[in-house]
Amino acid sequence: MSQAPQPTAFIDIDWVGRPISIEYQWIDSEDQQAPLMIFLHEGLGSVSMWHDFPQLLCTELGYRGLVYSRPGYGQSTPRAHQEQWGMDFMHRQALEVLPALLDALYIDANHQPIWLFGHSDGGSIALLHAACFTEQMAGLIVLAPHIMVETLTIDSIKQAKVAYEQTNLRDKLGRHHNNPDSAFWGWNKRWLHPEFEAWSIEEEIKAIQCPVLAVQGVNDEYGTLEQIRGIARRVPQTQLLELADCRHSPHRDQPAALIQHVKTFTARQSG
Repeated sequence: MSQAPQPTAFIDIDWVGRPISIEYQWIDSEDQQAPLMIFLHEGLGSVSMWHDFPQLLCTELGYRGLVYSRPGYGQSTPRAHQEQWGMDFMHRQALEVLPALLDALYIDANHQPIWLFGHSDGGSIALLHAACFTEQMAGLIVLAPHIMVETLTIDSIKQAKVAYEQTNLRDKLGRHHNNPDSAFWGWNKRWLHPEFEAWSIEEEIKAIQCPVLAVQGVNDEYGTLEQIRGIARRVPQTQLLELADCRHSPHRDQPAALIQHVKTFTARQSG
C-alpha cells in the first residue's frame, strides 16, 4: 500500500572538502527490496517543485523514491553570492554530489542498481551519471534533457532573465527556494555565458549501457527534438517518446500519459 511522502529532511555531505546540507525526501520507502528511483530536478527546480508527481509515479510502479534539491536550490545550502557555476557544473553534480549523497544515505547501488529520473538539467546530470557508473544503473528516464546547446534554448533562457528582472517570477521561485537568487542566477548566468555555447555531452553519453527512455514535448520551448533523437543515435537501446501538446515539462503537461509510458517501459525491463 502506498504511503504519504516522508517529511523533508536534511543530510550533510562532503562535496570535495566542502560541507553541504542537502534537502531530501523519501517516498514509499518501507519496502527496502523495492526498486529505487531517484528524481533529479530541472535547472530551476527543487524538491517542492516536483509537487506530487514522484509520489504518483512511485505508487503506480511499486517503487521507492528519493527526491532531493541540489546545492544552490530549494532548502539545500545556497550558492555563495559571488560564486559562479563552472562549465562543468552538471558534471560535478553527476560525478561528485550525487555519489556523495548516495554514500551519506547508505544507498549501495552496486548491490541494488538504481533508476534515475531526470528533467532538463537534471536529465543531463542523469545521463552523465549513468555514463560513468554503468554497473550501478538499472535504467534511466530523462525528460527534455540537454546534450548540446541550441539557439532555441539560449533565446528562452534570455527571456527567463527578463521575466526574473521585470515580473513576479522571483516571488514565485521564492515559494520553492530559500534563496531564489542563488537558484536563478547560478543557472541563468552559466547558460548565457558565451563559453557555454560549446558545451556538449554528445560523446560522453555513448558509454551508457542501461535501458533509456528519452521523453520530450513536441512544443518544448527550451530544446528541439534533436536533443532526444541525438541520444538515440548514440545510445542504441534508447526508446523515444515524443509527446504532442506538451512543452518543456512532460510531467506537468502530460502526467497521465507519461506515467503510463514509464510503467510500460520499466515493466519491460524487469520482465
